[in-house]
Amino acid sequence: MKYTFNEEKEFDIVAIGRACIDLNAAEYNRPMEETMTFSKYVGGSPANIAIGSAKLGLKAGFIGKIPDDQHGRFIVSYMQGKGVDTSQMAVDKEGRKAGLAFTEILSPEECSILMYRDNVADLYLEPSEVNEGYIANAKMLLVSGTALAKSPSREAVLKAVHIAKKHDVKVVFELDYRPYTWLSAEETSVYYTLAAEQSDIVIGTRDEFDVMENRSGGDNDETVRRLFAHSADLVVIKHGVDGSYAYSRSGEVFRARAYKTKVLKTFGAGDSYASAFIYGLVSGRDIETALKYGSASASIVVSKHSSSEAMPAADEILELIEAQHSLNGK
Repeated sequence: MKYTFNEEKEFDIVAIGRACIDLNAAEYNRPMEETMTFSKYVGGSPANIAIGSAKLGLKAGFIGKIPDDQHGRFIVSYMQGKGVDTSQMAVDKEGRKAGLAFTEILSPEECSILMYRDNVADLYLEPSEVNEGYIANAKMLLVSGTALAKSPSREAVLKAVHIAKKHDVKVVFELDYRPYTWLSAEETSVYYTLAAEQSDIVIGTRDEFDVMENRSGGDNDETVRRLFAHSADLVVIKHGVDGSYAYSRSGEVFRARAYKTKVLKTFGAGDSYASAFIYGLVSGRDIETALKYGSASASIVVSKHSSSEAMPAADEILELIEAQHSLNGK
């Protein structure tokens, strides 16, 4: 089964939301208190997905807000260098800064992120800075959950979703739950549900869907049944090492297993999964193959130091899938 888009659109994907700075520990197996050196990368889920999509050969654009400083200029320069159109990135003139994420790599299983998200530029994207013509010219709009956490970014994203629905642009909602910007579980559930009910494709971990539903131990069948009562026609639920599932409105269920790799750190997997899954759909692969692309891409990124810089090219994904299929005798 294949997923169809309006092929007359210029952009394959336009992402909206946060673009920030990741400072990843350059010293492994030690606590952040003792870590002295960090490497700088562009971060933020929608920025990473746009970068990953561009590296896979898709035409990607980005809508966001960056600070008027060195970090802001680094973000734009880096994303342009990876092939992402940055013409719709507004520059904050109120002295706000880029979000910062310091990562700690104690072990492959013990990784943490120390976030600085107060008064950050990306959460001050105004609805007036969202260009209708730009979104209308895309096959899909990628929205992530964090951009819904504060106003005016929240309203800017909801405006973007409204525009997409008006112009036959598929809305992809990557749940991207980060607790540090939300005031309560109830608030998160309200806005996640609002976005999910207007989205055509919803992607997240089982835990993230539980956050959206404000519950624990949720059931996949119940989740997709609720979403299919609204706009969704494809729901992807990830279960970590147990693989991922895609549920289609037609009733078909597809599964991809997780690919074995030597894990360095745990962050970045979700963004790489989303970009490769989207690439699979846009490039005309069936849903099951797109799931395999996502799983393989995630395993590549968790084996490397960065998130954005580690986003793989298509041939890397195909090589990994082929190698593991051969290894398993399939």
